Amino acid sequence: MCPTNLMASLAPAALLAASDSAYHPHSNFLVVDDISSMRRVIGSLLKDQLRNVRISEAADGRSALQMLKSADAEGKPFDFVVTDCHMPNMSGLDLLRAIREEEGLRDLPVLLVTAEATRDMILAAAKAGADGYIVKPFNADTLRTKLQQILSKRARSRRTDSSVAIAA
Repeated sequence: MCPTNLMASLAPAALLAASDSAYHPHSNFLVVDDISSMRRVIGSLLKDQLRNVRISEAADGRSALQMLKSADAEGKPFDFVVTDCHMPNMSGLDLLRAIREEEGLRDLPVLLVTAEATRDMILAAAKAGADGYIVKPFNADTLRTKLQQILSKRARSRRTDSSVAIAA
């Protein structure tokens, strides 16, 4: 079975329970992949796991960066980016680097998705500032677990930043 069909066939589970105090609702996701069926599958998995989520799609990093900048300028920023690594025009790694360099986008959580699981790719993703990294094919549980880790880490970081600011 191809990875796209495998992921689509898996029964989704709720991403985060309402009682999860570490969860901050993220409702505006940008899914970036040059393969339209992959964008739809990832978007579908996200919709099955998150309440009130809005999914936007981009076919490459260049158009994604333009969408991110426009949304931020309009005061309707994206809350999370899920991007493939290998795409034409601008790769996911280049998109990630551009996000980290852009003042209004710098803190945006970014999950990289790729078929390449080499040590060099993982190190490059970490060095560029990826919040997470998953390898295709993956299933709903893998996506849910990685999103939970990223959101929980971000929530802990916000609490730590707040307590440092209060103590200062």
